[in-house]
Amino acid sequence: MSLRHAILGLLTIKPMSGYELKKVIDESVAHFWTSDQSQVYRTLADLVTNGLASRRTVVHEDRPNMHVHSVTELGVAELDSWLASPLHTPPTRDPFLLRIFFADRLPPDRIRALLQARRQEMNEYLATLEVIQQPSEPADIGQALRLTTLDYGIALAKAELAWLEAAQQRLERILP
Repeated sequence: MSLRHAILGLLTIKPMSGYELKKVIDESVAHFWTSDQSQVYRTLADLVTNGLASRRTVVHEDRPNMHVHSVTELGVAELDSWLASPLHTPPTRDPFLLRIFFADRLPPDRIRALLQARRQEMNEYLATLEVIQQPSEPADIGQALRLTTLDYGIALAKAELAWLEAAQQRLERILP
C-alpha cells in the first residue's frame, strides 16, 4: 500500500485540502498507515501532476487561500485497479521483536523493563482505539469496512498484550 492510494481513497469520500486530509488520516487510517504533513502535500502534488487528482483554490478574504483536492476519474480508476490487484504481504520488520531476539545480552532487570515498556505502549494504543466511537449499526458498507479495520487494530493489540503476558511468564521461570 502507498500513501497515494490512501489519499485517493479518502478523496473518494469527499474533496479535501491537505490540512483536512492530514487531520482525517490522523483520526482514521493513521492507526495502520501513518504519514506526516509534508508527505501528504508532496503526494497531493504528485497526484495532481499525474492527473489522478485535481486542485482548486478557494479564496478567503479573512484567512489564507485553501487548495481543495478532488479525485479525478483517472484517480478513481487507479484506486480501483490497486484495490483489485493481488496483495503481497510485505516482509516483517519489527524493531521490538529484533530487540527481544537479542535481549539475552541484557541483564534480567533490563529484559523485564523492555517487556514492561512494550506492555505500557500497547495498553495506551489499545485505549486509544477503544475510545473511538462505534455506531451499533453501520450506516453503509464503507462505514462497516472502516469499523472492521478498527476491530482488527483492537484485536491485534489484545493479542500482543496476551503474547507479552505469556512471554513474561516464560521468562520469569528462567530469569534470576
